Amino acid sequence: MKRIGFLIAIFGLIGIVQLFAKSDNKIVIDNDIQLIKLQDSVFIHLTWHSLENFGRFPSNGLIIVKNGEALMIDTPMDNDKTERLTRFLKDSMSVDVTKLIIGHFHDDCLGGLGYLQSIRVESVANSKTIEKCIELGLPIPSISFTDSLLFNFNGEQIDCRYFGAGHSSDNITVWITGKEILFGGCLIKSMDSKGLGNLSDAVVNDWGTTIEKLIKKYPEIKTVVPGHGDYGGPELLTYTIKLVDKESLHD
Repeated sequence: MKRIGFLIAIFGLIGIVQLFAKSDNKIVIDNDIQLIKLQDSVFIHLTWHSLENFGRFPSNGLIIVKNGEALMIDTPMDNDKTERLTRFLKDSMSVDVTKLIIGHFHDDCLGGLGYLQSIRVESVANSKTIEKCIELGLPIPSISFTDSLLFNFNGEQIDCRYFGAGHSSDNITVWITGKEILFGGCLIKSMDSKGLGNLSDAVVNDWGTTIEKLIKKYPEIKTVVPGHGDYGGPELLTYTIKLVDKESLHD
């Protein structure tokens, strides 16, 4: 009887552990790459990178999986991690990456574009981003748009828009219609951000106005994914405006 009671307790503990593991909604691919499930078919790809003067830090992108295909929004910062993420999707989830949306011209958006081009993945970017890629000698995305691009990805309505400058002169947002998910990229800061971060290509004077246009366009936002740090709700938008106002006071 003691043995049976012990086994029941053990199996009960295993069930609890499995429940917590399932509710965590996180897939650890390796030490540098994770997937976090937001909703059915929508994942954050969270990747870690190291810079000599900055240390180790995370970056966010999105993966939308439908009918055996994946739409990637922003790549990891380099070709190696982008290949590892893509191979995991193929080998472990039977999903092929077929399309990429690029948020702006920095490495945390298109650092893996070279690899994706080598496997013939279609890439979409704002015309301003393509101009910067040509200027800087970076891989050039295959599809260009100016103000907005709406398309259907296997039943998911995707809305790419340029609202104005902020973190960079070319930063766009991606809205998933019906799921109320906004990928804001580096235009939007997480709630634990103490400042606006890298301002080397920023247009601080336009940043707040750009976000105000975004809020007006999508009043039904429920989930906001920034380029770095934890995702949240529409409070990330107003918090970013506060950081912009604070930065403007220092200028």
